[in-house]
Amino acid sequence: MTDKQAIYNELLVLRCRKGRKDAFEELVRTWEKRLFYYIWRLVDDEQEAWQVLQDTWVRVLENISKLRTPRSLPSWLYRIARNTAISHLRREIRRKMVQLNEDDSGMAQSSTEDFPFDDAEQVHYGLNRLSLTYREVLTLFFLQDLSIEQIGEVLGIRPGAVRSRLYHAKRALRAIIEEQE
Repeated sequence: MTDKQAIYNELLVLRCRKGRKDAFEELVRTWEKRLFYYIWRLVDDEQEAWQVLQDTWVRVLENISKLRTPRSLPSWLYRIARNTAISHLRREIRRKMVQLNEDDSGMAQSSTEDFPFDDAEQVHYGLNRLSLTYREVLTLFFLQDLSIEQIGEVLGIRPGAVRSRLYHAKRALRAIIEEQE
């Protein structure tokens, strides 16, 4: 991140803290596409991703005053998006488990997973086949242009662990794409 971007982020956060509606709208405009894409890679359903994004914005609005270092806005936003998406996934798993317990016939249907993908987009296909751990680290690194340190902040892990996950995720993605070909 350049100094200019860091200063812009800091000023944007300060304006949001003052309750300026135009500042929050600017924050949403600036980050909506990137956060949506990241969330979509995690939840793997467009409609659910939009809902998670809305929940993310609510959390951002509620907690922007608690952001200690305004220059760390990017990693803070991704961390909130990640936590919101994971909470959503956990709720969905619980809901599905309850549904399975109520309806034994649903067991056969839920055991076969369909992975929606577009054959023209090998990378997206490969990302969808990866585990959440690998998918999120690749998305943050390549598609969101976060540094190793920023990814570590988002995921709550050390930079060395980020590098290790990236290495293994790249190998897994390459194997999936080669298998597809």
